[in-house]
Amino acid sequence: MPRFKLLPAAVAMFAVGLLAIIAVFVLYATGQTNLSVWLYVAAMLLPIGLGLGILSVVRRR
Repeated sequence: MPRFKLLPAAVAMFAVGLLAIIAVFVLYATGQTNLSVWLYVAAMLLPIGLGLGILSVVRRR
């Protein structure tokens, strides 16, 4: 992936992961304990997006 397209993709992944983590907490607070696996997989996009964002910024220098 070109360097100039890596940062927007990282930000998008980070945002989706953050929304998934918020959804996990909200659903757990409402009493639902049997959540879908895809929600936990989507939550893993947060650290992946963070890592790609840091990589993108370091590569630009």
